[in-house]
Amino acid sequence: MNTLSYGLLSLLSKDSRTGYELMQHIQPFWPAKHSQIYPLLAQLEQKGYVEFVHVMQSDKPDKKVYSLTEVGLQALQEWIGLPTDPPVTRDEFALKVYCIGLVNKEEALKMLLERASYYKGKQERFMETLEKVKGQSAKPLEELEFHDPMFANYVLVKKAMLKVEADLHWCEWMKSKLKS
Repeated sequence: MNTLSYGLLSLLSKDSRTGYELMQHIQPFWPAKHSQIYPLLAQLEQKGYVEFVHVMQSDKPDKKVYSLTEVGLQALQEWIGLPTDPPVTRDEFALKVYCIGLVNKEEALKMLLERASYYKGKQERFMETLEKVKGQSAKPLEELEFHDPMFANYVLVKKAMLKVEADLHWCEWMKSKLKS
């Protein structure tokens, strides 16, 4: 099974979802498309890792709502214990910074300001997400323990916030380098 398959099982470990909902919720972890997800769901269903129920809709086509099976949960638990591949990096911005000396300082500064604005937008969205997690948690976030339902959401949002803070700090540092 590939990593995206395990990603779908991971999402289903929290809640039953349609293929479309899975596609939306996997995006922060993995940029997957419908054309990847639906064939994988069919394979996972054939292997007994997921099951689905048909939900009739009057104004739209019927939909399938997928759930994780016990066999799928066991496969997911085994996968969690396996070594993790290094993250894949594809960073157009870093490539442009690599050859930033080919443009004038004003153009370089414009590029950095645009990227900093992008990071500030991400920072705002992460703060909103953190507030949602806080609202859904029965305890203060700092007191969440390993098995609390909102623990994973909290630590992943915190990780994302720390990364974007580091990126913003780097943009400020880089802007100071351009002013010298």
